[in-house]
Amino acid sequence: MFLRPRTLDEACEALAAGDARILSGGTDLYPAHAERPLPPRLVDLSRLDELAGITVNPDHICLGGRTCWLSVARAELPPAFDALKAAAREVGSIQIQSVATVAGNLCNASPAADGVPPLLALDAEVELTSKAGGRRLPLSQFLLGNRRTALRPDEIMTAIRIPRTIDEAGSTFLKLGARKYLVISIAMVAAIIEAGEDKRVRQARIAVGACSPVARRLTALETALVGAPARPGLGTMVEDRLVEGLEPIDDLRATADYRGDVVLTLLRRAIDDAAARA
Repeated sequence: MFLRPRTLDEACEALAAGDARILSGGTDLYPAHAERPLPPRLVDLSRLDELAGITVNPDHICLGGRTCWLSVARAELPPAFDALKAAAREVGSIQIQSVATVAGNLCNASPAADGVPPLLALDAEVELTSKAGGRRLPLSQFLLGNRRTALRPDEIMTAIRIPRTIDEAGSTFLKLGARKYLVISIAMVAAIIEAGEDKRVRQARIAVGACSPVARRLTALETALVGAPARPGLGTMVEDRLVEGLEPIDDLRATADYRGDVVLTLLRRAIDDAAARA
C-alpha cells in the first residue's frame, strides 16, 4: 500500500497503524530492497512541504526533515557550517543531492554517512515526532550503531536543530575514497576551530566517520587543542594517543591499518585548514 499524507498528523497516523516505512528521498530505501519486497505500507512524505527548507533563527538553525542536500550546499550559512556544506556536495551526484534528505542520511545510520561528522561537530540534535508527541535527542544519542538508531517505528525525523554557538569559527570537511567523486568514504573528518582575540584556540570540535561503527567526536584531541595558536601547523598536535577509541575495520574499500594511518593525515590537514579559516 502506498500512502501520501497531506499533513504531518496524517503521516503520524499512518505510521501508528504499524507495518509502515517512510519514503522521503528514496535514495537509500530502494537500493536496500533491491532483492527483496518493499515493506507492506510506504508512507510518502513528499507532500509535507512543512518539513522542507532551512530556517535561520537567532539561537539555532533548523533543517526540516525533508530538506535535501542540494539545499544545504546552496544555503547562505555561517562559516561554522562550511564543513556541512562541503559534506553536502559529497553525497552522491547532484541528481542524488537534489532528492536525498539530510534526515534520511541520519536515519540510514551508515558508518560512512557523509553528513554525520559535520553535524556531530555542530552539536546537532534531532527532532522526532509521532502520534504520541515529540522529543529531541542529541545526534550522538540518536545514532546507536551500524544501521541502528533510536528512531521508533512510529516516529518521523521532522527536523535537525543546530545551535548557533560558534557561527564565526573556521570549519573543514575532508573525505578519502577510492576515487575523487561518487564514492563511499574510507575515512572522513570534520573540524571546527574557534579562535579567541588572542588568536589561540578557544574551542575545537573534531569528528571522524567511517572509522568506527558510529562517527565519533575526538574529545581528547579537542581538549588538547584548546589554547594552542590557531594557525596552520596546529595539526601537528595530532598524536595516536589522542584518537584512541576509533575502531577501523577491514572491508572491500580498505584495511583497518590503512584507515588508521589515513585518518591521522586527514585530521592534521583538516585542523590546519580550519585553523587558517578561524
